[in-house]
Order: sequence, then C-alpha cells, then structure tokens
Amino acid sequence: MDGVDAPGGTDLGPALDRHRRELVVHCYRMLGSVHDAEDLAQETLMRAWAARGRYDATRASVRTWLYRIATNACLTALESRPRRPLPSGLGPAGTDPDVALTPDVEVPWLQPIPGRLLELGSDPQARAAQRDSVRLALVAALQLLPARQRAVLLLRDVLEFGSAEVAGQLGTTVAGVNSALQRARATLAAALPAEAGMRAPDDPAVAATVERFVAAFEAADVAAIVALLTDDVVLEMPPVPLWFAGREDYGRFMQRVFRVRGTGWRAVPATANGQPALVAYCPDADGVLRLHTLQVLTVRPDGIARNVVFQDGAVFELFGLRPVLDG
Repeated sequence: MDGVDAPGGTDLGPALDRHRRELVVHCYRMLGSVHDAEDLAQETLMRAWAARGRYDATRASVRTWLYRIATNACLTALESRPRRPLPSGLGPAGTDPDVALTPDVEVPWLQPIPGRLLELGSDPQARAAQRDSVRLALVAALQLLPARQRAVLLLRDVLEFGSAEVAGQLGTTVAGVNSALQRARATLAAALPAEAGMRAPDDPAVAATVERFVAAFEAADVAAIVALLTDDVVLEMPPVPLWFAGREDYGRFMQRVFRVRGTGWRAVPATANGQPALVAYCPDADGVLRLHTLQVLTVRPDGIARNVVFQDGAVFELFGLRPVLDG
C-alpha cells in the first residue's frame, strides 16, 4: 500500500503496513485462530485503505483508528463463530491412560501462534510484556469472556488505550468500558491457572529444563520426565478432548505412549506463544522419523507446569514444520 491520500497529506500506506503484524496478534487474541486473525487483519487494512480519504489525524492516531476497525471486525466475526477452547476448558481431567484417543474434529480448537508473527523488540520489558500477552493459557482464558468484554480487556490492559479511547473505538461510554473491564478482570482471574514465576524461553534455567526434558523424552525415560514436572502439571492434546492433571497420570500416559508407539523418538526445540516448545518426531515401521506433534511448554521455577500437545496439520503448516526429520 502506498500513496498520499489522507486529509492533510498523511501518507497512510507505510503506516498501514507498519501495523500489520501487531494487528494479526490482536485479532489472534480475540479469535484464538491464527488463520482467522490473518484474514481479519488483512480485511482491516483493506477497509482502512478504502476509507483513507475520511481519515482525520486530528481526531485519532493511525494506530487507534486501525484498532477500532480491527476490533469491530473481530466482534462481527465472533457473532457467528463459537469460542476456541483447549481440552481443559471442556470438562474434568481424565484418569485412564488407556482410553481411546479419538479426535473431536467438530470442535474449533484454539491454535498456537508462531514466533514469526510476534514483534519482540530489544527492550527486555517490552519483550516480556509481549510474551505474557500471548501465552497460551491467557489466550485460552480470553475465549471464556463475552466478545465485548474480551475486546475491552485487550484494548485497556494489553494495548493500554485509555478508557475514553476504547469507548470511542467500541461506540460505547466510558462507564460502560470501566464496567466491562471490571467484569472481564474478575472472570480472567478466576479462569487463569497459577503461572506465577513462569519463565521466558531465553531464560538459562528454562533452556536447561527443556534440554533435560528433551533428553528424557528421547530416552523414553518416564521417571526422568515425571521428575521435571510440577505436582499440578497439566497435559492436554487437541484435537483429542481428553486431558490429564498431576504427575501420576501424566507419567501413566507417557508409559502408554512409549508402549504403543515405541521408542527412538526425537524432539527438536522450538517456540510458540512466546513459550518454549518442542517438535516431536516418531519413528515409523521403517525407522523414518515422521512429524508427530508440536508441544508447547509452560515452565515455572518448580518445573514444567503444562504441556499442550498439538497434532494438527493446519498447525504444522503454520509453523513450517518438516514432515520428516533427517539424520
């Protein structure tokens, strides 16, 4: 997009392109789907370009204007789309590791977001804030909020727009914004799992924990895996609606995995949602290492507190994962 076409000679083309990636991330937080977020961000930019002749820089910054368009586009989209959960948001934890692992393809599952879409600058505080705002548990909890409460909370607490700005963006009152924000914060506080002290992927302690986890996983050493977990660890596996809680059930499930699928797995470190992750490859009957899952880890000082295991071709494509691991 280029050209000088807004009132006052504002060159909107570069400004629109500059905000593209952050709009994708905002739409992802709203929708829980990277594919939908990319579509809505593109729609936002197209709407903004079409309306460039009416943009008035004296009334709102380009960023405020774009977020108004993007947020309202997301709200419209959410009117006809169900929320995107993780398995732990659908029912109680399972206890039987031998239960049939049947995917539920009818559920529009929450997707992880690859690091290429995040804007992690050089400032440590800004990097931490960006990572925290897309962590998988937070995005899952956001899906529990009514759409307008979700929008208010993101615009106020994540993007740090003022109440008056948000009221203007959503066509409501400051009192309405403050009321919605209070309700959204209360719901989120009750829904979010305890992640105090969650560490960043580039923390040396995290790298060491993930390295030990990978070594234990590749060795099929269930005892070593369990030793790296927190007491309240959660394991969930979309598109399978089943999930497990606690070290014992996590360990029993991993014993089943290695019993049924064999050993000789390989795991390659990765990142997703600003969190450490790994890409698991399982050997087939001929010993070829084939892509099996993307596993997103939550690491606390006391160990690995959550592992969300994605086995979805659309997710694999988003992350550009190799279908076969050589060597």
